Amino acid sequence: MNRFVIADPSLCFGCNTCMAACSEAHKQQGLQREPRLVVMRTADDSAPQMCHQCEDAPCATVCPVNAIRHEDEAIVLNESLCIGCKLCAIACPFGAISLSGSKPVDMADDVSTSLAAPAPRPALPVSPLLDWRVGVRSVAVKCDLCSFRAEGPACIETCPTGAIVMVSDQALAQAGQRKRQLTAVTNLVEWPADAVSKPAAGGNK
Repeated sequence: MNRFVIADPSLCFGCNTCMAACSEAHKQQGLQREPRLVVMRTADDSAPQMCHQCEDAPCATVCPVNAIRHEDEAIVLNESLCIGCKLCAIACPFGAISLSGSKPVDMADDVSTSLAAPAPRPALPVSPLLDWRVGVRSVAVKCDLCSFRAEGPACIETCPTGAIVMVSDQALAQAGQRKRQLTAVTNLVEWPADAVSKPAAGGNK
């Protein structure tokens, strides 16, 4: 089973700390600083939307350059190989892959020359799959479980309420063991005296 990260909506209060930590952790590694998770909100609850690290991983199946692969019990994306085709984001059933991009620091927004017609100004933002910027290379970004951090995912470390946890074979085994222990303790509790069935009056002795 692949490792993956989940969040408990009952503990999350939508502070966006996980998004900020994710962005900063990847920025320090020279990776795209777009957060790999997005906090979603309803009228009553909030929780970050995350990559499910799918076993069959449709994103990896459709990637034409093998930039998304199964490694270390997770589905990882190599930004250096990504060609920005957006197929992975389209194939993801959970909307957990977004598109980001960067350009040289010294490049002006208007990169037109006197030998070419002026570049049109970008339209208003619509969707990561449809938006574009002149001179910017589009790169897919998805959760990599912060594989470069010895401490593990930055979102888990910084969540102030402990709403985000890692799920793995080991974690599931420990949870199953705790559940069995609690069940055993519950079964040892004495039944109330009036709950024990008594023989009917006049019955066999």
